[in-house]
Amino acid sequence: MARATFDATGGEIRLALPLGLGKPITFVNALVRAAVDDPSLSLKIFTALSLQRPEPSSDIEARFLNPAMDRFFGSAPSLAYVDLIKDKGLPDNIEVSEFFFQAGSWLGNEYAQRQYISANYTHARDVLIDQNPNVLAQLMPRQGDRLSMSCNTDISADLFARRAAGEMDFVAVAEINDALPFMDGPAALDAGNCAMVLDPPEQVDLFSALRRPVSDAQHAIALHVSRLVPDGGTLQIGIGAIGDAVANALIARDRASLHALWRDAPLPLQGPEEGPFRTGLYAVTEMLVGGLVALFEADILRREVDGAVIHAGFFVDARDMYERLRALPPERRAKIRMMPVSFTNALYGDEEAKRAARHGARFVNGAMQVSLLGDAMSDAAKPGQVVSGVGGQFNFFEQAFALDGAHAVLTLPATRQSGGELTSNIVWQLPVTTVPRHMRDIVVTEYGAAFLRGLPDEEVIKRLISIADSRFQPRLLQQAQNAGKIDPAWTVPKAHAHNTPETIARWLSPYRDELLPDYPLGTDFTETEKLLVKALSHLRDAAHSKPALLSLVWSGLTASPHPQEDQAMERMGYTATPRFAEPLQARALRGALRQLG
Repeated sequence: MARATFDATGGEIRLALPLGLGKPITFVNALVRAAVDDPSLSLKIFTALSLQRPEPSSDIEARFLNPAMDRFFGSAPSLAYVDLIKDKGLPDNIEVSEFFFQAGSWLGNEYAQRQYISANYTHARDVLIDQNPNVLAQLMPRQGDRLSMSCNTDISADLFARRAAGEMDFVAVAEINDALPFMDGPAALDAGNCAMVLDPPEQVDLFSALRRPVSDAQHAIALHVSRLVPDGGTLQIGIGAIGDAVANALIARDRASLHALWRDAPLPLQGPEEGPFRTGLYAVTEMLVGGLVALFEADILRREVDGAVIHAGFFVDARDMYERLRALPPERRAKIRMMPVSFTNALYGDEEAKRAARHGARFVNGAMQVSLLGDAMSDAAKPGQVVSGVGGQFNFFEQAFALDGAHAVLTLPATRQSGGELTSNIVWQLPVTTVPRHMRDIVVTEYGAAFLRGLPDEEVIKRLISIADSRFQPRLLQQAQNAGKIDPAWTVPKAHAHNTPETIARWLSPYRDELLPDYPLGTDFTETEKLLVKALSHLRDAAHSKPALLSLVWSGLTASPHPQEDQAMERMGYTATPRFAEPLQARALRGALRQLG
């Protein structure tokens, strides 16, 4: 089929691939192999989010990940073009451009960084159209003589519509995968729309995103966010631990389970929304995530718009989400409608109806850093190096400012730990800006929510310092004073003078087991692996401090064993019983387990 596709295009393929989950790996890898074997062929690929399993960066990471890679991430083969880019072996007759990266996957890779195309998600379609693709290939489930774009209507639906209108011409290739849920409505199309339908004897396993444990800081952020979402409103949340925590907090709020927790809050709470959802919410989102599915299952997402309670553009998540979607009765699954991002991420096109539907909107997205003037950095780690991409974040800010009563909510932990150094995520200035300060709206850290829209710079600075970690407040205040942007006599309010992890831990610890679990949406980790995740995190934090590391080693020699120590050490490939000559990292891990016990 690969050679036939090259023959059908005169030996020059300009390939449009969906982002994320919907890549037809068997077909794409065959095209890449054919182009590698025959330099006279030309293969240009435009895509985004080329999913990769992580590569362990140390022996101890390998001991944890490698025995369970297939269970954690799925057993699909890697994308051949990804392997070639990693190995610096991509031949000149193959080009790959992406407009969004899997977070951190291409840091330091010169080819990927040079070929990155910066584009808002809604504009990526037009960038693709300008490249005049002649092949579109996608993973699809089949139901009789119908196919479904399933996880990727995002751009594909618009391309098929344009081809039907005579505005484009391309060969469509479907690779069948029955593990994908058959999403009907705009996602469905007759099999005749695809010139080639590949049904491999062994369908690829779907990539699974691994859910990470939710920290105190992330749960606290979610609790603040949950007070900002009005009943009867519109919701968008992203993937990751904060998105999981927001869904968990909204479910707990609906069950009237948060009143005691809010009463015990050691810092000011913003947002008046505390009651259950009597009308329910409607979701419009580029990405359908596990948190939204959990809200759907809890019947919180129940406000219908054109017969649906969720409109989404694509999905990729943990495998249990795919299974839960497949298991839904068709009439129930129809309440989740997959749409192009030109619908979900923008107001133009039937704007009147979209405005009427998207009232009380709260678009919740993550940022990496926020400046004291309200700029946000969400896609880069340092100048020129792209971590992920703009994606749809800016699109949702545009909607928040265009819709009456809507808000864009940026979430970020107040600090981050990297290389043994603790830094503030609220800074004076940013190296790269994703969302400019003239679109500042609401910023949420574990220490509170700062409402910034329409306020003078001085007030914005005061509010952001007030939700920063107290260890960094003096420096931030000094920088603002040096710039002449704040009253020299202003001081941090007493209510915000104790913004520390210990304050948050004391607040949340009584509620962690019952209301704020580590994995509110479930996990693929076993009980032993859950313990190891905590121990490895403890070990990682200590690795950059000689006294802290020695403390772990000493605990590994002298402290009482953890009740699950034997199973944990064996899971990591070490002996259950301590040995005098065991490796230092094994002794430190044993100490980390004992300090947790």
